[in-house]
Amino acid sequence: SEQHAAGKIMQMLSLAALCGAAAAFTSPLAASRSGFAGSVVSASPAQPAASGVVMGANIRELRDRVGSVKNTRKITSAMRLVAAAKVRRAQEACLRSRPFSETLERILGGLLQRLSTENLDIPLLEAREAKKVGLLVITGDRGLCGSYNAAAIKKTEARIKELTSQGVEVELILVGNKGGSYFKRRDTPVRKAVQCGQAPTAEQASEIASELLSSYYAGELDRVELIYTSFISMISSKPSVRTIIPLAPQGIEMEGDEIFKMTTKDGELSINREKREASAPQEFAADMIFEQEPSQLLNALLPLYLNGQLLRTLQESVASELASRMSAMQSATDNAKELQGNLERQMNRARQAKITQELMEIVAGADAL
Repeated sequence: SEQHAAGKIMQMLSLAALCGAAAAFTSPLAASRSGFAGSVVSASPAQPAASGVVMGANIRELRDRVGSVKNTRKITSAMRLVAAAKVRRAQEACLRSRPFSETLERILGGLLQRLSTENLDIPLLEAREAKKVGLLVITGDRGLCGSYNAAAIKKTEARIKELTSQGVEVELILVGNKGGSYFKRRDTPVRKAVQCGQAPTAEQASEIASELLSSYYAGELDRVELIYTSFISMISSKPSVRTIIPLAPQGIEMEGDEIFKMTTKDGELSINREKREASAPQEFAADMIFEQEPSQLLNALLPLYLNGQLLRTLQESVASELASRMSAMQSATDNAKELQGNLERQMNRARQAKITQELMEIVAGADAL
């Protein structure tokens, strides 16, 4: 019938339209006229369906990387704040130990002045011919603190090379896990290795001093040199070398000092320096009678002085490590922020390119119909 024939014709026309739409998405398109502006658009070959999947995968990958960088930025920022809090605690510990150190230095200065004309028989003040030197090296227990550990290790290697070139034997006393793990795989013998910690105590300094003094009194070491990192500023520290055994009779009480106080200014961390002059020697009356000989008092006080110097050096090294960690974590946070911005821009460009491609495909398909 006529109605049946008309239905067959409509089905064939619908099938042809579907085939034409499918051809528009799968075959190259000639130049067609855009329905938006009426201008001729040079239609490029339509991309296969897999291309959209690849672009979507790229966007998801970039989004995952942005999330990862955000998390890293949060971690580095938190580590910086933790290091700042530890610096404050180390600063308070230094200030609490100052009265004892200043009093001890004044008494030592007075005794040395009183005995300056006498022939002292004090082992810690006797200089020997250096045949074997012990190097006390202070490093950190952990990394992520910039060049702090690397600079101390490099300074130690340079000093070892200098001493061995002079025919002097070298042994190491290591404070800190980083120095211990490095030099235990080297040829230089290690006498003792201990952890440094984030809060040095008098007991820890006394343990190190006892090891050094016993080795020096037994003749196993002729001189002990200290290699540590001197705190200069929040962005600067310097590895230093000094002789701690034997002690020089002159100049013990003449060492000046600087106090570094961490404060906040305009929302930023800052360091205030306070210069302290050397403690004036204690004045003893000329007719003062000592219950013990002054030389015996010096033999008892000099190990205490060595303990105080070691504790002060450990605290200064920890402050340098924490300041280096703060600086390194600040740089890492800034770099993470910059990387996050770059990745977000790439992700936005990829998303815009995907949207533009989908619009072009829709327009091309509509024009083909």
